[in-house]
Amino acid sequence: MQRRVWPLWTYYAIAVLVFLVDYASKKIVEYSMELNEQIKVLGDFFILTSIRNRGAAFGILQEQRWFFLVITLVVVSAIVWYLRRSYGTGSRLLMTGLGMILGGAVGNFLDRALYGEVVDFLQFNFGSYTFPIFNLADTGICVGVALVILDSLLSYKQENKPNGNGESSTEEQPV
Repeated sequence: MQRRVWPLWTYYAIAVLVFLVDYASKKIVEYSMELNEQIKVLGDFFILTSIRNRGAAFGILQEQRWFFLVITLVVVSAIVWYLRRSYGTGSRLLMTGLGMILGGAVGNFLDRALYGEVVDFLQFNFGSYTFPIFNLADTGICVGVALVILDSLLSYKQENKPNGNGESSTEEQPV
């Protein structure tokens, strides 16, 4: 049975969608909120907080703009290469995850390239613990990575599933 495959442009469209939603949300925050302003959405649990991050996730490696620009260019190039290489053989789950990672990476890359910092605004508090503030590009990257990991786990499980005669499907079968 032939597997139905979505056109390659579908996964680039996912990347563009993640990029555009991230870009629009950052611009809304940038133009409608003052720096460090907070808007409570769900009590103290979910708060919109307008900050600028000159580092990576969780605020690490502050002021390393060129490092992040170079690393992001390498990652984006690798994802585009892998999307093209995996097209037709990769699962929709894997390809969708790569598209989401691509869109998020380009979203944060644009901010760093143009402004030297990234607009972050999503804050979640769990009791006295405040999760590091992030944006929708970060969300796209994290969800994309989760999809890639899920695809790897499902593929591994499928490859090692018994084939009906008690043997796993990855074992060599006698001819």
